[in-house]
Amino acid sequence: MSVSSQGLSHGLKQRHVTMLSIAGVIGAGLFVGSGHAIAEAGPAVLIAYAIAGLLVVLVMRMLGEMAVAAPDTGSFSTYADRAIGHWAGYIIGWLYWWFWVLVIPLEANAAATILHTWFAGVPMWLFALGITVLLTITNLFSVKNYGEFEFWFALVKVVAIVAFLAIAGAAILGLIPGSQVSGVSQLFAHGGFMPNGFGAVLGAMLTTMFTFLGTEIVTIAAAESDNPQQQITKATNSVVWRISLFYLGSIFVVTALVAWNDPLLASSGSYQRTLELIGIPNAKAIVDVVVLISVASCLNSALYTASRMLYSLSTRRDALAMFGETASNGTPQKAVLGSMVVGFLTVIANYLMPKEVFDILLATSGTIALLVYLVIAISQLRMRQRMIAKGETPAFKMWLFPWLTWAVILFICGVVAMMAIRPEHQVEVIGTGVLALALLVVGWVRSRLFGTPWSKSRPAVVAAAARS
Repeated sequence: MSVSSQGLSHGLKQRHVTMLSIAGVIGAGLFVGSGHAIAEAGPAVLIAYAIAGLLVVLVMRMLGEMAVAAPDTGSFSTYADRAIGHWAGYIIGWLYWWFWVLVIPLEANAAATILHTWFAGVPMWLFALGITVLLTITNLFSVKNYGEFEFWFALVKVVAIVAFLAIAGAAILGLIPGSQVSGVSQLFAHGGFMPNGFGAVLGAMLTTMFTFLGTEIVTIAAAESDNPQQQITKATNSVVWRISLFYLGSIFVVTALVAWNDPLLASSGSYQRTLELIGIPNAKAIVDVVVLISVASCLNSALYTASRMLYSLSTRRDALAMFGETASNGTPQKAVLGSMVVGFLTVIANYLMPKEVFDILLATSGTIALLVYLVIAISQLRMRQRMIAKGETPAFKMWLFPWLTWAVILFICGVVAMMAIRPEHQVEVIGTGVLALALLVVGWVRSRLFGTPWSKSRPAVVAAAARS
């Protein structure tokens, strides 16, 4: 493997980044998992999705401001290093890497489950291994391969959602002969719009909030495009309509047509149950294909994102130096392989470990999304204050600074506090907290041994990493 000192390539085309920004956040959670949220909160789950979606829109606006000013494959981890201190960039970078490494076994198992129903004679672990190996290989060759796979994966997801919205919309208007459902009466039937109270809406919000993590990947990928500033601006501006159409639109038509207490809603998934009631033949097979593609897309992105964050940590001297090397095609192959090896171990652990042990591993990633959002908000607050002090104006601005930034910070702190007092989420808060504390201790010891600054930002190192 020849090693290049030129850094990452710029092999992502405009259509790659555009489609990634449109559908990168869409995963199996929308097609299947949303049924659980609806069953918990009823039609008022729309409020939960709206609140979570608004949070993501604001966070992406803040991240976009920083990313347009300084595109970097380390994204918010690099900005945290620069704005808060080395310790913050170090901890959030490794937490984010760990989150995506843990996504690998979850998505591989989901894909294997679907394939096993079609080919029962093949063991599930073999499917999980096969799809992980295949997507690892595509990530090793060039970033263009990742872009091509994601382009077509995303296109299928977009077409599937638009088709679903069209069919469900026609059913609502009573235009589909033989449909068992029509109109929007289910929004207020069976106990009203909020049948289980606002507490259930808050519980659903805690669940739905994590389905949006992945929106920020476009700022990581855009750093490998020819015009990152333009791509990041377009992607950030499109967040509002993407969330409104794909998530709120989908949830609205589902809750309008399907009773929230339908016993098959959670088990079959929101899309499948809706299509079944409309009378679409082979609804399960259709949704299974779409979910399989979505799962493959998420696994592909998990490998890509984990490898780029590991690469960025290495270039900032926070990981082994070899992970900061790039092959002649501009791909950080050692970072891909390093992330893949840990991903393989978690895939194996998913099948060999007792469920309780693996659940503890998963719990460590429980609040990483909120920590990422919090770090982005604090970083943007400090970086903008520094720009104001220098008399500079960002090309892409966060709205109503600093009031909305502070509102996001306080809201996230409130959500974490809420999770800490709710029994069903306490393990996640504790798990992520213990992992973050362990990283803090390791990083502090490492800084003492090697003499690297820990409490202060490292502009020289961060700037060198950005140039690489």
